[in-house]
Amino acid sequence: MINEHIIGSPKAQPRVKAFSRGGKAGVFTPKTADSWRKTVEIALKRHADKNLSGAIQVDLNFYFARPKSHFRTGKFSHIMKDDAPKHHLKKPDLDNLAKLPLDVLTKMKYFSDDSQVVKLNITKEYADIFDEGMRITSQVL
Repeated sequence: MINEHIIGSPKAQPRVKAFSRGGKAGVFTPKTADSWRKTVEIALKRHADKNLSGAIQVDLNFYFARPKSHFRTGKFSHIMKDDAPKHHLKKPDLDNLAKLPLDVLTKMKYFSDDSQVVKLNITKEYADIFDEGMRITSQVL
């Protein structure tokens, strides 16, 4: 099963955008998460072509870097402010974060389809202990 910590800056799977140009309509997917997708694909490459069947549990923990505004200034700039938030309450949304790694696992044939995931645990928090990135674990139920 998978047990990996992928270092990088997590991005959400972008939604397909519609446009109209010269009376013609079309759609495209923004490339905002392409570098994160490539990082995840490389990190999970050794899990490709397993074609697991049955019910699967996936745990995704996303870690984000704290902004400078969470820290004091001057010679105490390494110390976090007392009022710095504990939880990551900003975008991206959890559901959008989970879509990209599940799509990558489907594409690389770790399982047939992400509909096999019957239990999905997702968290997002600041990278106070772990490096910025994503921790992914999986198991067959």
